[in-house]
Amino acid sequence: MKLYADLPGRRTLQILADLGVLVWVCGWAWVGRLVHDATMTLATPGRQLESAGSGFREQMASAGESVRDLPLVGDKVAEPFRRAGTAGTNLERAGTDLVSAVSHLANVLGWVTALVPILLVGLVWGLLRGRFVRRATAAQRFIDTAADLDLFALRAMARQPMRRLAAVSEDPTGAWRRGDAVVIRSLALLELRDSGLRPPAPAAGSATPAAGSM
Repeated sequence: MKLYADLPGRRTLQILADLGVLVWVCGWAWVGRLVHDATMTLATPGRQLESAGSGFREQMASAGESVRDLPLVGDKVAEPFRRAGTAGTNLERAGTDLVSAVSHLANVLGWVTALVPILLVGLVWGLLRGRFVRRATAAQRFIDTAADLDLFALRAMARQPMRRLAAVSEDPTGAWRRGDAVVIRSLALLELRDSGLRPPAPAAGSATPAAGSM
């Protein structure tokens, strides 16, 4: 599998793009965490209500226990304190429910804030990188020697814009049929550059394309 181009300029851009996506992911993960933490501040009243209810319940229970030992009327006097303690339990439960609801909201907002931009950019990046990897990996299997340039020259004539073909030769098809090594290599270079591949070294004694055809 070929992950990066052979050409230095394009490889550098690919590495920078990968690093940029990584920074993007980390940045939005941090923003999502900030949104989560900011939303959780809404749970402060719930925690206070939970604490107040718990404290009230404990105080009523303690008061009930303190009067329970009174002779004859201890249980009757303690009963109102126990009932009042139930109200504290209800307050504590309400506070707990509020904290739970805010926590759920904070999780949802945090994840949505982080994942939406991450997925949008990640999808585009993944499609572009996947397309390059598939194309470069497939092309790499057919580019071992200079003799393989013939195939890429043929693909260039089928895929490249006419203006780019005309810049190589006035008659690229005729030159390909005649086996013109210079034109074939120049045509192949057009296709190889699009795939991010470096061509094999020309065979010893073969002609080198002119600078304008590169």
